[in-house]
Amino acid sequence: MTAEHETIDTARIERLERRLRVLEDTEAIRTLKTLYAAHCDDDYNYDAIAGLFAEDAVWEHPVMGRFEGREAIRGFFRDAAGIFSFAVHYSLNGQIHVDGDRAEAKWYLFMPCVMAADGRAMWRAGIDVERYVRVGEEWRFAYKNSKPLFHSPFDEGWARTRFA
Repeated sequence: MTAEHETIDTARIERLERRLRVLEDTEAIRTLKTLYAAHCDDDYNYDAIAGLFAEDAVWEHPVMGRFEGREAIRGFFRDAAGIFSFAVHYSLNGQIHVDGDRAEAKWYLFMPCVMAADGRAMWRAGIDVERYVRVGEEWRFAYKNSKPLFHSPFDEGWARTRFA
């Protein structure tokens, strides 16, 4: 094999390694998002949820508030079971873009739930915009923002009552 062929093969291998790394990182972020939903649906397991966030992460929602730092996020989720007595988080149509040790994504959220205050069944939907950071070899949430699309009574649906 000539030196020219060795250079071409090395360059090809490096491209394949970069592509493989992006695919592995994309799957790791998808798994991170899946764990987040599973921990939320596990009666808002606040310690497990907080562990998915970087120390200086931000979680925000225009109605529920803005929480800066892992401990503030843990505090919010410690009380979340008092908001929702039941919830199933469906994260759909993830659009993940990895750039080295940082990434971003947009997800659609669909969440049937029951409000703890009055036992009312609700439909919730929104768009989650997220940023991630690699911490060591693990991906963590760096920023999470949820934009509500509707929060409607189950029995009325979102066509009649978009936000209750």
